[in-house]
Amino acid sequence: MIKEYRTIREISGPLMVVKNVEGVTYDELAEIELPNGETRRCKVLEVDGDRAVVQLFESSTGINLAESKVRFLGHGMQLGVSPDMLGRVFDGMGRPIDGGPEILAEEYLDINGLPMNPAARDYPSEFIQTGISAIDGLNTLVRGQKLPIFSGSGLPHASLAAQIARQAKVLGSGEQFAVVFAAIGITFEESEYFVNEFRRTGALDRTVLFSNLADDPAVERISTPRMALTAAEYLAFQQDMHVLVILTDITNYAEALREVSAARKEVPGRRGYPGYLYTDFASIYERAGRRKGKKGSITMIPILTMPEDDITHPIPDLTGYITEGQIILSRDLYLKNILPPIDVLPSLSRLKDKGIGEGKTREDHSGTMNQLFAAYSAGKDASELMTILGEAALSDTDKLYAKFAEAFEKEYVGQGQSTDRSIEDTLDIGWKLLSILPKSELKRIKLEYIDKYLPKQEG
Repeated sequence: MIKEYRTIREISGPLMVVKNVEGVTYDELAEIELPNGETRRCKVLEVDGDRAVVQLFESSTGINLAESKVRFLGHGMQLGVSPDMLGRVFDGMGRPIDGGPEILAEEYLDINGLPMNPAARDYPSEFIQTGISAIDGLNTLVRGQKLPIFSGSGLPHASLAAQIARQAKVLGSGEQFAVVFAAIGITFEESEYFVNEFRRTGALDRTVLFSNLADDPAVERISTPRMALTAAEYLAFQQDMHVLVILTDITNYAEALREVSAARKEVPGRRGYPGYLYTDFASIYERAGRRKGKKGSITMIPILTMPEDDITHPIPDLTGYITEGQIILSRDLYLKNILPPIDVLPSLSRLKDKGIGEGKTREDHSGTMNQLFAAYSAGKDASELMTILGEAALSDTDKLYAKFAEAFEKEYVGQGQSTDRSIEDTLDIGWKLLSILPKSELKRIKLEYIDKYLPKQEG
């Protein structure tokens, strides 16, 4: 039986203290009933003896301490799940906001999920095609991987997120694929952009979209990625789908965590973020992966903006420890109008070697990837040398490398925001660019592949 309490003793901003409670647990959901019958939801942040601190999901305005009642519901926050979620738009609390009917839930799942036993994990080893050459060709995304995108303020990470959500696919017949997209702490304009973009391209039919706006309560911002991952776990491990989860922007999530931590008067850690920021990130990121005996998988792309473009900031720093690599966006490339502005040299996918090669992408993928990295690095060095010493200081080979680097940025990286390239297209463009260099410079590719794939020079 659900007990009601009329023992609200104190309200401070979004926090409320309830006294004389029994059997209340951390993270439990509660309802406050106002004298006029209106109800507002909240959750338990702290329990100390018979005293519970709860955080409101809505405003505390109008709550009468003496006459309002609190009911503790006996469970944490839950999400009603069903295959009908695909093609729908929800808020950060899992309520439909697209004008459609309520979801007829098959079951209700705790949004905190269950930790995946490391012994039950299967190793990521299959390729996911994003249609973006700088990712597919050089920093390959593998099914079950966590590959974050590190961006900066003002860089087009929103359009890159939408492009990946639109274009991503798993190769092979009979594979079911879905996207779960969580927009965290974004503006109304950005939310409309994502919804309209997915509707326009038909991508919404295979997408579950969660949209949390900047003016929504901080505690709702904390629940949004967990809502998204609960939906993903249901689709992956109960409906046998391959799910790509895109979370943008993790920085807004961390700011909400800091706000709640400050309201609870916790001792701050680096830059004022709570000391448990690493653990909290891990509780989100580690929900991605593959399970032995299950057909489905969860692949995750968290997107975060680095404050002041500082990669040592706690948010990108801690994210890098937990995830398997990073895709870094470059302000210099963006100023050159190269879109998407992916800086391939500091970017890294630690699992790329596991998802490429014959039977997965193409036999020549590994060699061309290594050769393109090496040639672009040499070309950047040659370009810098030319800027300092002038073109006369460069050898003929150095000039070819500088020419290669410029062409590589424009043609390979700068594919635009609407071009969807297959992995074969990406590899063929790589070979076309490598043909700028003398054959003797292609030392990282097997001769048989050079003879088979390198475009033949006229004359």
